[in-house]
Amino acid sequence: MILRLKISATWRRRIVIGALVFAVALLALRLWPHPPLSSFAPSSTAVLAADNSLLRLTLAQDEQYRLWTPLEKISPRLVDAVLLQEDQWFYWHPGVNLPSLLRGAWETYAGGNRQGGSTLTMQLARLMYGLNTRTPLGKLRQIAYALWLEARYSKHDILEAYLNLAPYGGNIQGVGASSLIYFGKTPDRLTLPEALTLAVLPQRPNHTDPKPARDRLFARWQEHHAVTQSEQRLITLPLPMRGIAQLPFAAPHFAERVLADADVSQRTLHTTLQPRLQSLLERQIQQYIVQNRPRGIKNAVAMLVDTRDQSVVALVGSADYHNEAIAGQVNGTLAKRSPGSTLKPFIYALAFDQGVIHPQSILKDAPTAFGPFQPENFDGRFVGPISAHDALIRSRNIPAVYVASKLRNPNLYAFLKTAGISRLQSEQHYGLALVLGGGEVTMEELATLYTMLANQGTLRPLHTLTDAPPGDSMQMLSPEASFMALNILRDNPRPDGVTMARGSRWDVAWKTGTSWGFRDAWTAGVVGPYALVVWVGNFDGSSNPAFVGIETAAPLFFRIADALPITLPQERQPLRLPPRSLKKVAVCAASGDLPNAWCPQTVETWFIPGKSPIRVSTLHRPVIVDNRTGRAACPPYDPATTHTEIAEFWPSDMMRLFREAGMPRRAPPTASCPGAGIPDTDADVPHITSPLLSVAYTLRLSRPQETLALQATAGADAKSLYWFADKNYLGNVPSTGGGLPWRPETAGWHSLTVVDDKGRSATRDVRVEMVP
Repeated sequence: MILRLKISATWRRRIVIGALVFAVALLALRLWPHPPLSSFAPSSTAVLAADNSLLRLTLAQDEQYRLWTPLEKISPRLVDAVLLQEDQWFYWHPGVNLPSLLRGAWETYAGGNRQGGSTLTMQLARLMYGLNTRTPLGKLRQIAYALWLEARYSKHDILEAYLNLAPYGGNIQGVGASSLIYFGKTPDRLTLPEALTLAVLPQRPNHTDPKPARDRLFARWQEHHAVTQSEQRLITLPLPMRGIAQLPFAAPHFAERVLADADVSQRTLHTTLQPRLQSLLERQIQQYIVQNRPRGIKNAVAMLVDTRDQSVVALVGSADYHNEAIAGQVNGTLAKRSPGSTLKPFIYALAFDQGVIHPQSILKDAPTAFGPFQPENFDGRFVGPISAHDALIRSRNIPAVYVASKLRNPNLYAFLKTAGISRLQSEQHYGLALVLGGGEVTMEELATLYTMLANQGTLRPLHTLTDAPPGDSMQMLSPEASFMALNILRDNPRPDGVTMARGSRWDVAWKTGTSWGFRDAWTAGVVGPYALVVWVGNFDGSSNPAFVGIETAAPLFFRIADALPITLPQERQPLRLPPRSLKKVAVCAASGDLPNAWCPQTVETWFIPGKSPIRVSTLHRPVIVDNRTGRAACPPYDPATTHTEIAEFWPSDMMRLFREAGMPRRAPPTASCPGAGIPDTDADVPHITSPLLSVAYTLRLSRPQETLALQATAGADAKSLYWFADKNYLGNVPSTGGGLPWRPETAGWHSLTVVDDKGRSATRDVRVEMVP
């Protein structure tokens, strides 16, 4: 008896030690580093719209539709339904349910009625390792692999893996892909009938009608779960199921852009695209192309950005993705194109910030040479004096180039480089031609700039994913300059002349652009809370006289702009108030300067204190006129024989412009003696306009006919201008005439002086280089 007790104690110790060893081995297996189950099969990538609707589902590398979905993002109803259907004892067995396995074997081999007894873990082993479980040996291998999986992975991981690898018909695997393909929704949004349907499909993946099996599962479901009346009604209704043939292929250019930029580890991409707005852009473009095809218009691109968070909410990369004739698969929003005049608002905004002009500053729209660059206006005409406000709205080229030539730190080139405009060549390559579209931008870059303008000059990168980290912000323009530029663009009249009721539209601030040779027609702007850019043209760069921004792109732009508030009736446009530091002041309408006592008409303009140019107008001045001669009277003045008139003292170049435009201005009375009754001001001193400051000029020795044009403006009372180079007399020209050609004999620095016939002068140093 004593011996038997000793043996029993020994065995008990052995059993305890064995159990401890087994537990330690299991713990070691569990803790030993091992790859996640998701790494055993490649995954598809799902691109979802902002409302979680499917835009694109890609094939995995093994040509399967398989979208690995974490267990936490799968509907608990679906999880419970799968466990009820496949393995009720999943959480209680070690990977093998022996009673169920024996019952299945008996039914299969003794009863002749094939019945499975595999647990969910055993099914996962078969799927992962490609086992043939129809033979006893295959079944034993399946059991071994199931025990191996249970030893190494948690129940959570095994259940997640099964739900992602289970067959759902054809080349569809897992609940993530099947939910999107069959029901068009992610697995966390399934209804009870949809969840029950997916639960029964793995047992009959190619069965045409899962309803009988689903109804049987629903009967069992009711034994374990409470069912609402609405769910009872839903289960009786037909359940439409789509197939792979109906798999969405929406917003193709947008989806491809998102996929190209995405991290390869991202399986589900939640994008910012708004399906309603995407449909709006696609519909408007399709209708526009159909209506304008007789004009040779075949292609158009559009992009819509929410300025409140810089999200891309709609993008159409071509008029027809599937049309090879227009290279429809090309994403036009990423193509580099000449922007035409769409960059002009940023030139004026920079000038507002640098104190070069304010909106009512008077600019000269006249033939002007900026060194070797002699720009022309689109219509080939010149309008003379024009306010900066009107010059921007009417897209006059000469004033824009003049304003750009005055920009410093930054100039337009540096501004664009800082804003992230890619693949720009050197600044010398463009010169001032950059103002008129000499460089190239993408639609995305242009949309970023206009979004910046709507955000008070703060530049932030656009994004297409809802979980994208906020990019770095950069203050490119002051809030004041941004507001002033946007305010001018809001005054731009619609091309169709339609005046819509205030409540039925959003404010639209817009600008057109046309590239050289009629290759690109643009319209870009801010519509309520959105930035909208539209392009019309051909991807191959072929020209068409119809490709004019105001005539071709603007009508499409306004079709979309007018439809936006109708499509989004609940949205309200943001209230864009002027910055508190921005002031309104009265200026003389004719000169754009602060009115003096004799200015007959004033207008209001926005003014940035401490920045905007401020000087008193000298355009209108009193002149004491001799009643008998009509000329300026000589002192002493006799009140009985003289009277005072208010005359306009325009510079000589402006007087010439008025005359050429058929609107001659009355010249101020001439003086008949020194000290006549004409007040003199600094504005009457000649001003050299060519050559330019800080510009080195190059002349070729092989072309002796090359010259530099000497040009200057003079006071209204001056008649002639006399030019000197290094104190040597060159010649004279009328003050309202053209320039004087000059070619120096030697290279280097030269001092140029111009003197008017009143003795007033101006001097400028210029550097000239001579090359072969």
